[in-house]
Amino acid sequence: MSWIGEILNHLATLFIFVVGTGLLLLVVVFLFDISQRRDAIRRNFPVIGHLRPFFIHLGTFFRQYFFAMDREEMPFNRAQRDWVGRASKNKDNTIPFGSTRDLRPEGTISFANAAYPDLHRDTSEAGPLVIGPMTSHPYAAPSFFNISAMSYGSLSEPAVQALSRGAKLAGCWLNTGEGGCSPWHLEGGSDVVYQIGTAKYGVRDAEGNLSDEKLKAFAARREIRMFELKLAQGAKPGKGGILPGEKVSREVAEIRGIPEGQDSISPNRHPDIRNDRELVDMINRVRDVSGKPVGIKTVIGDPAWLDSFCEEINRRGIGTAPDFITIDSADGGTGAAPMPLMDYVGMPIQESLPIVVDKLIEYGLRERIRVIASGKLITPGPVAWALAAGADFVNNGRGFMFALGCIQALQCNRNTCPTGITTHNRRLQKGLNPEDKAVRVASYVENLVKEVGLIAHSCGVHDPRQLRREHCRVMVNGRTMGFHEMFPPARPAA
Repeated sequence: MSWIGEILNHLATLFIFVVGTGLLLLVVVFLFDISQRRDAIRRNFPVIGHLRPFFIHLGTFFRQYFFAMDREEMPFNRAQRDWVGRASKNKDNTIPFGSTRDLRPEGTISFANAAYPDLHRDTSEAGPLVIGPMTSHPYAAPSFFNISAMSYGSLSEPAVQALSRGAKLAGCWLNTGEGGCSPWHLEGGSDVVYQIGTAKYGVRDAEGNLSDEKLKAFAARREIRMFELKLAQGAKPGKGGILPGEKVSREVAEIRGIPEGQDSISPNRHPDIRNDRELVDMINRVRDVSGKPVGIKTVIGDPAWLDSFCEEINRRGIGTAPDFITIDSADGGTGAAPMPLMDYVGMPIQESLPIVVDKLIEYGLRERIRVIASGKLITPGPVAWALAAGADFVNNGRGFMFALGCIQALQCNRNTCPTGITTHNRRLQKGLNPEDKAVRVASYVENLVKEVGLIAHSCGVHDPRQLRREHCRVMVNGRTMGFHEMFPPARPAA
């Protein structure tokens, strides 16, 4: 049994060594903390002061799982995430005992149900809507709910694969985002909207200018149905795309035409678009080269810009107008943006959408230009509201991320997403199965469209696109008022 004693002696020696080393390290940290002058907490509370950042980090997750009520979290609360989760898994989305949604805060939207709704209308009847009827290849878009701009680079390869396949199953379009069109956007065979950002990734020449040859090559693909010129994004108006260098893999670099491993920072605007005239020129250049519908995406800041833009279109002829305008909300999402822009710049969709619709009516352009609403519209109620406010289509990004399995870990701007959605770490990507998630993407679309139809039929209309502002009410000063009273429908200018 002497060998047992020897082992115990060695273990005791090892224990003493580890404890002694640990104590020595604590003494070193203690002496360093009390002598440094950069951090007051660590100077006043040496050693234990190092725990504060750790607890702050953990607080995000403790609030999410243990302390926050169902409707309290931002940017999306548990009730919203759970609805998307159940819809994407085709689970029962009924709830018991009563809603947890507080109807009293200012700006809360509700719908005016009809006294005598139609019988046996439980599904949406919204049909295809044509975009770009004056182009060589107009697009009859089959779904009013579609996948918003999310770049490969910001999203991982399996995430984009799942979105592409899911969009095909659901019959909706998939927007590439400003990072260019990757093979994984195309592999599912869905309809694709190619977004041309300010850096013109994927369709740029060596100097970063738009390449007609590359544009024409993408336009020749059957899957590419439209092109979208991105002027501004809701989470960061006045700031270009930001992709940290750790996420610029070899594949991302090749698709975008940029150096591998370096930060991908887009200009804050298109260098060759300095005014309304040049914007209309670019819209028509892309449309002439591609033969396909071309629109713009922007955030409304000063509505007066809409007057000058519409006047320029009418001066040059209605045929020069964009085929669609995507209006992003000031609370739109992104993987990385400066907090001041995310918190303070731009108009929310609740105000900007009706303003844009009314301006187009005023200038006689509403029938020519389709309107797409974007920004936190992830559940049936907000989508139905956007259609009632005048949108033809609704785009959404973060709802589809929840359908892919996003847990709102808030790691999008790093390469550490635990669900594999926004990381290029192959180990983390293994948890994301494109085949399974594609079905969830499709189920999310189908169930959301169905429940928007439920709202429409409750309001007494057959088709969600028949919803009007008078079907909505908004809480103002302790009582509701009709949305059509807040934003009376515009009339064409004489």
